[in-house]
Parts: sequence; structure tokens; C-alpha cells
Amino acid sequence: MRLSMIFTRLVVFAAAAAVALVAAQATVSQVEQRSVLAVQETLLDQGHEWASVLGDGLQVILEGEAPTEAVRFRAISAAGGQVDASRVIDNLSVRDSAKIVAPEFAIEILRNNAGVSLIGLIPASTDREVLTNRIQNIADGLPVTDLLESGDYPEPENWRAAVNYSLRALGLLNKSKISVNADRVIVNAISDSPEEKRQLEIELARNTPNGVRLAVDISAPRPVISPFTTRFILDEEGPRFVACTADTDAALTQILVAASKAGFQERATCVLALGAPSQTWGEAVALAITAVGDLEGGTVTISDTDVTLIAPIGTSQSRFDDIVGRLENTLPDAFAISAELPTLPDETTLALPQFTATRSPEGQVQLRGRVPDQITNSVVENFANAKFGQRNVTMGTRVADGLPNGWSVRVLAGLEALSELSNGAVNVEPNTLLVRGNTGNLDASAAIARLLIDKLGQAADFEIDVTYVEALDPIAGIPTPLECIAQIIAATEGRKITFDPGSADLTAATQPVLDDIAEILKICGDLPIRVSGFTDSQGREVMNQQLSQERADAVLSALGARRVPVSTFQSIGFGEETPIADNATEDGREANRRIEFSLILPEPVIEETSTLDEIAEPAPSEPTDAGTDDAPPAESE
Repeated sequence: MRLSMIFTRLVVFAAAAAVALVAAQATVSQVEQRSVLAVQETLLDQGHEWASVLGDGLQVILEGEAPTEAVRFRAISAAGGQVDASRVIDNLSVRDSAKIVAPEFAIEILRNNAGVSLIGLIPASTDREVLTNRIQNIADGLPVTDLLESGDYPEPENWRAAVNYSLRALGLLNKSKISVNADRVIVNAISDSPEEKRQLEIELARNTPNGVRLAVDISAPRPVISPFTTRFILDEEGPRFVACTADTDAALTQILVAASKAGFQERATCVLALGAPSQTWGEAVALAITAVGDLEGGTVTISDTDVTLIAPIGTSQSRFDDIVGRLENTLPDAFAISAELPTLPDETTLALPQFTATRSPEGQVQLRGRVPDQITNSVVENFANAKFGQRNVTMGTRVADGLPNGWSVRVLAGLEALSELSNGAVNVEPNTLLVRGNTGNLDASAAIARLLIDKLGQAADFEIDVTYVEALDPIAGIPTPLECIAQIIAATEGRKITFDPGSADLTAATQPVLDDIAEILKICGDLPIRVSGFTDSQGREVMNQQLSQERADAVLSALGARRVPVSTFQSIGFGEETPIADNATEDGREANRRIEFSLILPEPVIEETSTLDEIAEPAPSEPTDAGTDDAPPAESE
């Protein structure tokens, strides 16, 4: 009986334990599912899709590969916010970090009247002493503020070339900001004049390093023009500007819109300038051009605040009065209008007197036609001599009676207009004046128009047919460095630079050759040019090298005496090195005795241990062979 009761109690106790175990397992499973679900939702909400969550009883296991250590830590913290941190098991790994990327090396350089300042990051391999010396030379005594930091990372491929170029640009630009990295150079600068702006743009376009993008923005102060002038013509040849000036971009837009409505479709060469007589300049010019369009022809000249309108011949009086009246009432208050309706010419008019001046491409000027008296003839001759040079002027004028009033003024104005051309002609008649020809000045037409209006009056009838020729432009026509060397080659074709036997004295026969080379180099401007001297192999090597050096120096001195800017030139004597012919024959030795011209180019150095200074090539590259006629072999020392 007692054993049966004990057995029963054991069975009940075991059953209760089993029920409790099942209940506990169910509770743990439910807690596990809720914990896993809560952590998963939190990780997804915070962007940790890469992490997976597993449950192991009351523990929450995090698995996956975190992009960075910081992201891994944030994921663990997010899980710890949903369950007790002690229950979170970290099985996360961190993705292998990529190789550390070098920072972008860049320099910002600012130069003005206060000095030069630099800020940025440069490679640790940079020779700071060389860089500092170059900047100080450019600053020319002004303070240099160096705020550059360095980083110990590999130097980018084009870094050295970009920095060298930027420093050359800095030397040209007194007021500039230059931004440099390995891929591009951005130059922002201010020039003193439009001419200097064009010159600087040409200089900066030379020797741009390969693989480096260049952006140049040079601003120039606007010219001051007086009188402020615009002339618009509409005739059988179509609408056109003889002169076009505006004070603001908005005024220019007003003028061009009015011209477009009058039929003008070409590209206008209008000048933005200072000196406008009124802030309503653009409005006044636009209204005047509109009047010409309404008349379907004519000429309008606006000079400062004076507006002169000449209607086309044949316009009815009523239409003329209506259009001129509207213009007079709508012009801004500061402007005054003068209008003229020409009449048909008298068919019985006698042949009109003429005065003609022509200028050849070689600069020769011939004057023909009538002048009123001998005094005027002398004045015309002296004026022409002053403008074109006495040796270039040929007089073919004659004194005649009955010339119209103001004839002398018209002749002198025509000559002054001709001086603006490289070649061309001026034809002066009582009622009109024609200027035609070629020029290397983009603004020549506008300048001639302002001149004639100023000298002859706003109502003067004149025609300007001037063509801009880039080859005549003294700035745009500057040859590239390679073109300069090619021109020297052409100038010395079949001619040699010769010296007295055994010496560095230039012979008289060499002077014309040097004259031609000097003229070429004057046009080319400041270029890094090497003048190299060579001898044959006769005599001692040391003496040959010394003789070749003296001869190269003599050529450099001769060019300097001819006013060639030789500050960037270098003379080197190579002696008997680099023969171009066989020294065993007289003809070969003669060929080897020579003078060569070549460009000094920076060596493309990319080693980290190299410096920033530009290193000249050790031997001539693509040289000209201006040859020398050395002494006979026995005297070559």
C-alpha cells in the first residue's frame, strides 16, 4: 500500500515536470521568435540589410559582413536596443578595407600686388626648397605666404607637369588665381588691356602639358571710347554695322534685337566700352535703328548724344516726317536728332574731283588727285610722311581750283583712315569717302568710323570695306615655338653661319643670315632656345669644345646686339660631339662644323626623387642646322 502511494506520487511529479518543461520550452521559443523579429525589423529600418539574425534560446546571434567597423558597431548597438545586450552574440565580420586612396593633391595660388600666397596639399616627395625658390623669383621681392601641407602618398602621373606649367603661367600673370591638380589647371587673371589679354592667351596656349586640361579666363578692362559711336546702314547691300558700341550687356542686347528686326542676321562685332554719354544709350540706339528699318533704308549715326538720320533717296516727305517725328518724340531726353532727306542728284553735274591714296602690302603709299593749293599739298605730304615714313610716300597730287569746302579736311581724314590698314586704298570725293583694304586689327572698322565721324561730322557719307586678316595681326600672327624653329630652318637653307679660321669672330658674310634669324626671333617673343656650337674631330677634344662654346656665345651676343630678347636663351658648345657626317672626309668635317638652334624643353621626369625645376635636355632636339664654316682641319683648334 505504501509503495503504491509512493509510485503514484512519483508519476504525478514526473508528469508535472514534463508539463513544466514543455511550457518552458514554449515560452523560450516564443521569446526567441519575438526577439529575433524585433532585432531584424530594427536592423532593416536602419539600413543594415547585410546582417542576418538567428535565435538560440534567449540569445540573439548576429551574422554577416559589415562594410566597415563603424557600421558593425552601429548594428550591434541597434540589436542591443531591442534585447538585453548580454543576450546579443556578435558573429559579425568586417569586409577587408580597400587600399587607402591617396587624397587629391591640389594647389590654389593667388598673386597680386601684395605678393603670392599658396594653399593646398602636395606630395611629400616635392622638393620644397626648389618650389619656394621658384615662387620667390616670381614674386620678385614681394612677400610669399606658403600654407601648403604635404601628404606621404604616391605622386600622380601628371602632377609635376601641371605644377611646372602653372608656375610658368604665374610668372606671366601679375594678378591671377591659379588652381592646379594632376588633371587640370584653371587660370583666372586680369590684364591691363585687351591687347595684353590676347597676348597672354596666346602665351598660355603654348606648351600645354599632355594629359592636363587647361581652362583660361583672362579679363581685360573695357576701353574708353570717345565719342561713343554707333553707325547702322541699310541699303542695297543689306543691313550692317559700320561701328557698334555698347556700355552694358543689356544695351548690347537691345541694339542687336533692333538690328535683327531691321534684317541684320550677321555676327556683329560690337565693342563693350566705357564712355557712354547716358545710361539710356542702348534704348536710344535701338530706337534709331528701328527708324532705319521703318524707312526700309538709310543711315543712322549716334555719336554721344547726337543722332543723325539720313533717309534713302526717294522716300516720300510724309513718310519721312512721320518716322522722324516718332523717333524724335520717343528718344530719351538726353539725345537730339538731326534728320535729312536727300534729293536726287542733278544729271548735269560735272565730273567730281577725286583724291586717292593707296598703300601696298610692302608699305609703299602713293597719293594722287587734287588739292586746293600748294600749302595744302605740303601739309598733305608732311602728314603722309609722319604716318607712313618719308621713304614710303610717293606724291602724285596736283593743285586745282574749284574744289569744295572742307576738301583738305576730307583728304587728311582719309590718310589717317588709311594708316589703320595694313594695305588698301582711300577714295575721297566731295560727297562720299570710301575706305577699303586689309588689317590685322579686329576693331579697325569701328576705329575708322569713329575717326571719320569725328573729323567730317555725323552727316558725312562714307563707306568702310575692311577685312580682318589674322595673318596680319601682330598678336594672333605670332608663330608657335615649333613654327619659329621651322622658320629659322627655312631662313638658313643653303646658308651658313661662318667664322674666321680658328676663332669665334663672325665673318661679314654671316651678317645677313643673322639679320634674318633676328627678325624671326623678334616676332616669336620670349622662347627658351638653345644655341649649340659644334666642330669637327680635328684637334684636341678640349680645345674643340672651348672653340664651339665661344662660337655659340658669339652668335648669342650678335642676336642680342640686334635687339633679340635673349634672356631665355642658352649657348652651349658641344665640341666634336654628335657629328652629322663622316669626319674622315673634308665634306663631312665641313658639315659637322655648324651652329644649331633648338627649343629647350622640360624633361618629362616622373620619379618621386626628382625636383620641380625644369631640366633642359642634355642634347639638341629637332635642331636647325645653321652650320658654321670652320677653319681647315689643321686650324680647327
